[in-house]
Order: sequence, then C-alpha cells, then structure tokens
Amino acid sequence: MKRTLQHSFVVVVLFLLLGTGIGLAESLSPQDHDEIMRLRTMRGVAAEDVNQLIDQVNRAGEKGIPTEPLANKVKEGLAKGVDPKRIDPVLRQMVSHFDQAQEVLREAGSRGIAEGLRHRALETMAEALARGATPDDVRELTRLSQEGKYKVTQEGLASGAKGLAVMKEGKIPFHDAAALVSEGMRQGFRSSELVDLGREVKRRRQDFQQGRINVREIRDKISRGERGDRLFRDSDHGGSGGDRDRGDRGAADRDRGDRGDRGGGDRGDRGDRGGADRADRSGHGGRDH
Repeated sequence: MKRTLQHSFVVVVLFLLLGTGIGLAESLSPQDHDEIMRLRTMRGVAAEDVNQLIDQVNRAGEKGIPTEPLANKVKEGLAKGVDPKRIDPVLRQMVSHFDQAQEVLREAGSRGIAEGLRHRALETMAEALARGATPDDVRELTRLSQEGKYKVTQEGLASGAKGLAVMKEGKIPFHDAAALVSEGMRQGFRSSELVDLGREVKRRRQDFQQGRINVREIRDKISRGERGDRLFRDSDHGGSGGDRDRGDRGAADRDRGDRGDRGGGDRGDRGDRGGADRADRSGHGGRDH
C-alpha cells in the first residue's frame, strides 16, 4: 500500500511539473565537456577558469535550461582565444535571457498556448528577448494570436516574438509589428516564415517609414493567405526597397530548419542551433544588420 502511494505521488509530481512547463534538469553532455577541455588544453587556459564556466552551464541545466547553446558559447569563445573572464558575463546574460524565456513561456502555457518543442521554443524566445522583445510584447502576441483558426504552439509564439524583435530593430512601431506578426500567426505561418517576415519588414524599413509600403495592405495580404515574396511583390516592382539593405539578406537562410510546420513548426528540436553567436555578444544568434 505504501509503495503504491509513493508511486502515485511521483506520478502526480511529474504531471504537475510537465503540465506547468517546468523542464527537467539536464547537464553538460560528455561530448561537449570533452571538447571544452580539448580547447582549454589547446589554448593553455587554466583549468580553474574553464571549470567555473562548466559549473555555470551545469547550474543552468539544473533549472531546465538547454545546455547545448551555452556549451557552444563556451567552445566558440575558447576556440577564438577569448579570455574565460570575458566569456563569463556573456554566459550569465544568456542564462538570464533563458530564465526570462522560461517564465514567459510558462505564462503563455497557462493562457492556453500548447508547449510544442520545448528546447526550440526556449532558445528562440531567449533570442527574441535578447534582441529587444519584452514580456509585455509576448503577452500581446499571445492575446492576438489566439483569435485565429490555427493552434499556436510556444515555439510559434517564440518565433513570432523573434520576428517582432527584428522589426523593432528596424524602428518599426510596436503596434504595426504586432499587427503583422499576429496576423501571420493567425494564418498559420511556419516558424521560419514568421522570422523571415520580420527580416523582410526590417529590410524595407525606409519604405514603411516613408509610406511607400502600407502596414494595413500587407496585413490584409497576410489575412488573404499570401506569404513570402508575394507580400512585397508590388512594392518591389515599383522599384522601392527591393534591393535596399542587402545586409539583411545574409541572415535570411537561418532558422529554416523548421520550414515544414505550421503555426510554430514541430519538426526538429535542434535545427536552429548551428550558427553559434559571437563570443563577445549577449545575443543568442546573428543579428540582421
């Protein structure tokens, strides 16, 4: 009888943890640990300095934060000969963004947003927050996205937040950016499409600011089911913006590993991890300049 009660208690605890979106602890993989130590030896770095970074990664993993992107940051820094004392604050800021991303996604889950791929959602949301999205921005996207016919996952919400953050980098007003992203989410845009939408709007920021492209017209096109290049075809034919800010195109092939999934994409949990960040930046991915 006692054993049955203990088993039931464990099941209930696991249910509550998973149901509230709290991730299970994870630690640095043996492969990542070995690679970090190999780089330490190669660069002649003191073991104590690197062990502090490893401890920081493991402590984050105990809170359910994915350790792989943190380990990649450490490896990238060591490979480039960056002093571990400079890697440390960057790592701490990444962990802070992941902590905030966990809270934001936990709140979204309580509002009915399905979990989806947890690691992908966490990483994308952490990057969105690092790039300027705020918890209030995410709450507004959560509210607006739930009015559509497609079920939005936390991964989709995170991608929408990232797309919105990219638009904000281009000085697009929040209400305009939120209107475009939320309409894309309501129409079942894939995760990569939401991020690409942010990039395309940012790339054409001068056209939006000078009135050559109208936010309402683009939103109406999205609501009619248009997407991708078709959204800006008329403005490009008109000779405005299509070839401007080519630097934004350089990042356009990122975040495409999840192309096959609507409303947040649930294809691979690791497809967006290949591009490591700069070791001396606080972000989680390459910026669109």
